[in-house]
Amino acid sequence: MKYFLTLIVAGFFAGHCFAETPGHTVSTNTVAVAKAPPKIWSGTGTFGLTATSGNVNSVLVNGKINAERKTKIDDLTLESDGAYGEISSVKNAESLHGCAQENHTFVDDTWYGYGRGDGLHDAIADVEYRFTTSAGAGYYFIKNKMTTLSTEAGPAFETEHLDDEYHDYPTARIAQNFVQQIDDHAKLWENVEFIPPLTFPDAFLVNAQVGVDTPLTKKLSLETYVQDNFANVPAPGFKDNDVKVVSGIVFKF
Repeated sequence: MKYFLTLIVAGFFAGHCFAETPGHTVSTNTVAVAKAPPKIWSGTGTFGLTATSGNVNSVLVNGKINAERKTKIDDLTLESDGAYGEISSVKNAESLHGCAQENHTFVDDTWYGYGRGDGLHDAIADVEYRFTTSAGAGYYFIKNKMTTLSTEAGPAFETEHLDDEYHDYPTARIAQNFVQQIDDHAKLWENVEFIPPLTFPDAFLVNAQVGVDTPLTKKLSLETYVQDNFANVPAPGFKDNDVKVVSGIVFKF
């Protein structure tokens, strides 16, 4: 037994020395684990201010924050915007809007599934709140570095507090999105969505936006866009269409 233990110890040290001897290598089976690419956030913040004094005193403040996280197959976008304005001490703008959307692209890189949530408060249009949640499928007609054009559709649900009344609607949502890079600098974008309640089709909504972003420096740009919100059945005594022309400085982060 003593002789057997001596052989084991001697063999261990011999193997250890052999492994560390120059010119000798010890092969081991290793499995390479591929690291997933990091999820990177990017975003912009936009601020605009318009003020006048004299015969008419007015002020209009608007702001918007966008954030996006892209991976190879997923695209999460977050957006919030708001505006406040007065003319001769009479409030003429007070709105707050936010939305979040997650797109998951399928293998062929043209079809995608999405989930989306929207929230709106507009005191001037007597909309205390309006929340819309939706899910569905989309398709990229064009998708490259310079241009994207897509459409998407699916079921949705809308709940709102309008003119001291509460409404809940099962709805549909149909949308179209377009982005065009111009000479790798300026960017033009346009989107529109149509939301018809299934149980009350006359109360449909149309939200549209078109704008352009022109770089000033690597971190700053000038953004101008037109936003149109149409409610076919507005609160009693209010107009059905609200149009905003917004211009501001964009900070990229």
